[in-house]
Formats: sequence, structure tokens, C-alpha cells
Amino acid sequence: MKIKDLINEAESLPVEERAIVVDSLLRSLNPPEPEIDKKWAAVAQKRLEEIRSGLVAAVPGEQVFEKIWKRFGG
Repeated sequence: MKIKDLINEAESLPVEERAIVVDSLLRSLNPPEPEIDKKWAAVAQKRLEEIRSGLVAAVPGEQVFEKIWKRFGG
């Protein structure tokens, strides 16, 4: 089977099944690393606690992207 045929067949799948195919292919390129995942989960938990406690204020995504656009997008 040629790559083009494989892609065409994958594109004909329902959205949910295409997502599974894409996820599987991405995992094959970048396999999960449980230790790194645990570290990221710990960082996320710490940041969530900081926001909930009021120690850190959340910034709306629109403001973040606006600042990035002004800085890099012209």
C-alpha cells in the first residue's frame, strides 16, 4: 500500500477514529515517559494550588495572545 493510499483511507475514517490514528502515530514518534509525566503533573498541581489560594492571579488567554501578537506579530 502506498503512503498516499494509506492517507486517503485514514481520511475516510470517522473523526473519532482519525483522532485515535493520529494519537497512535504521534505516540510512536514521541513515546510517553512516565517519570516526565509525573513531574509535569506535579507542576500543574502546584500551579493550580497557587491560583486557588490567590497567591497567583490567572491571566485570560485573550490577553496573553494579544501581548504575544503585539510583541511578535507586528
